Amino acid sequence: MSGRRQFLAGAAGLVVATRLSAQAPARVCYLALATRESDVGGVDAFRAGLRSLGHVEGKSYTLVELYADGQYARAEDLLRQQVARSVQVFLTPGPAAARLLLRLTKEVPIVSVGLHPRGGQTDLFASLAKPGGRVTGVSNYGEELASKRVQLLKELMPQLASVGVLHNATDQVYRRWGEETEGELRAQGLAARRLGLTSTSLDALMQTMRDARGAGVQALVIVRDFLTSALHRPISRISRDLRLATVAEERRYPAAGALLSYGVSDSDQFGRAAGYVDRILKGAQPGELPIEQASRFELVVNAATAQALGLRIPSSLRLRADEVIE
Repeated sequence: MSGRRQFLAGAAGLVVATRLSAQAPARVCYLALATRESDVGGVDAFRAGLRSLGHVEGKSYTLVELYADGQYARAEDLLRQQVARSVQVFLTPGPAAARLLLRLTKEVPIVSVGLHPRGGQTDLFASLAKPGGRVTGVSNYGEELASKRVQLLKELMPQLASVGVLHNATDQVYRRWGEETEGELRAQGLAARRLGLTSTSLDALMQTMRDARGAGVQALVIVRDFLTSALHRPISRISRDLRLATVAEERRYPAAGALLSYGVSDSDQFGRAAGYVDRILKGAQPGELPIEQASRFELVVNAATAQALGLRIPSSLRLRADEVIE
């Protein structure tokens, strides 16, 4: 083959390779500090959201899922392995993972679920209307709904006097949320006891909850964080066994045996996060995309657990519930 023919053949190959590269699926990476079991519903809703926007997994995008199983150091290791590859957008279920991404990555946009401007999270963005940096997404109300959860407990337990607050004690944001919830309990005339978790140890969890019950705690409020999410099944089971009436933010808790939950819909939030990822993949800058406020809330009650705890569910509460698990 002549030099000219070799050049033309090489050029043609380069054009084909460039076209294939241009058509390569965008790489979206989901980084969660909890477990796949705790997050799978949200991830499924995110995939459904992208499908509704015309995306086809494997063609227009690929989704890489990374789960740290409640271990922050593991999340760092997983992320360091991932950043060597080309990622167009990161998706996270909360502020702790978003903060880790900001520390270990420099340019990739971040879409996060569960943002809000209180509780120390404002370092992630300038404001809801104008985030300004690399982080945007959907805001929930977090501990701003703590008072509502406490009111629901009091509806079921008019004689309620002492409540424990189970939360992650290793992260500054979740510690503050624990403090806010404790303050809300005291404001409603209840004795409050903060129960901090530092790991996913089942033995430590069991001891913490037993100690609380022994100290007269009658109910638990669960602060949403990556440790409590990773432990949602044992928390729900142990609280029922110890006859602790437990209220959480997410449906997964009453589905696993806890008494009730009240909070934003995870499927709704992750579905809306898909819209952010879609716009960013089309060229939008995250700092220019306003953070949306949650608009859909769910009340779920486990009637079987209420009966096991000797509690009667008022008809008014049944009527308000989005779901009663019998």
